[in-house]
Amino acid sequence: MTAPRQRLSAPGERLAADYFERHGHRMLARNVRTRAGEIDLVTIDGGTLVLVEVKLRRPSRFGAAREALSTAKQRRLAALASAYGTEHPELPPDMRIDLVAIDLGADGAICAIEHVVGVVDELA
Repeated sequence: MTAPRQRLSAPGERLAADYFERHGHRMLARNVRTRAGEIDLVTIDGGTLVLVEVKLRRPSRFGAAREALSTAKQRRLAALASAYGTEHPELPPDMRIDLVAIDLGADGAICAIEHVVGVVDELA
């Protein structure tokens, strides 16, 4: 990820991590890098391993943050989740991928935060 993108995404990831911790998730890791890509957050919610994709968008013609999760990205997330679960057999076998979509206003203030549970239907 490029430095400007990291500067934009880091506050969103902190906001999402705080949200999950306030809602009872146990935070395991942030910014997990693998050969296949990056997992923004890894938490445990009860007995479920949760891999979280954080999308943060400034106003643009490209749409809202939630719309930034393409089908190709969903497939990559499913593959990442499967690999992560295989590499960490000590973690709960039940897993899901959630999305936190954060939309910013023109002034950079947060306009909307949306938590989408189970954003990827099938894991690879």
